[in-house]
Amino acid sequence: MNDIGRMVAAACLAAGVLFMAADARAQTDARLAWATASPSIFEVEPTWPGYQKPGFGAPAGTAPEGTGVAILRSGLLVTAAHVVSKATEVHVRAPDGTRLPATILAIDQKTDVAFLTVDLQTSPITLAEARPETGAPVCTLSNAFGLGIGITCGVVSANKRSGIGFNHTEDFIQTDTSVNPGSSGGALVDLEGRLVGMLSAIFTKDSDSDIGVNFAVSTDLMLKSLPAASR
Repeated sequence: MNDIGRMVAAACLAAGVLFMAADARAQTDARLAWATASPSIFEVEPTWPGYQKPGFGAPAGTAPEGTGVAILRSGLLVTAAHVVSKATEVHVRAPDGTRLPATILAIDQKTDVAFLTVDLQTSPITLAEARPETGAPVCTLSNAFGLGIGITCGVVSANKRSGIGFNHTEDFIQTDTSVNPGSSGGALVDLEGRLVGMLSAIFTKDSDSDIGVNFAVSTDLMLKSLPAASR
């Protein structure tokens, strides 16, 4: 092997080492995000009009379940308005598997944010102090396809998106983390498990499968939708 070949081989080896180190760090960070945030994530099971059981009769392209996040104080959950706005009743499943009824406290259709209350001691998620920058690593915790809570990770693809056309009032954080039906209402968190947004929409033309262009309502807008008496 000549000198150029040795230099190329060394460069490839160094790049491989750096990639493996970065991958190991990402896995460690994802585990931290999961350990910190998952105790605050709930499965949301709406019962749709005309049906007796939750998880049946959801509109076409909509998962029969959604996701909720415990925030601010014990017993308060946030979810996406479109998950519960037409429900005749709502149940949630806590991280420990406990299933119980939830009461709809408030729905803000303009922002796609809804708040639920449950008669249960919950662990409110920590809110991030600052909005993540574009390119920052983030993870989502959600109930994709109603399979139960899981985690996916990616980056903030863009910031302060508005005028997309999903909601009347928009302040979205765009992310490439994997988001699918059932993820609505889930948590977008930083690598320390702090909440930066609530999952709201998938940008897609022909199907509801994830294509890596997903939107979370910013925590700033989410909190503006909460009735003052419930803060």
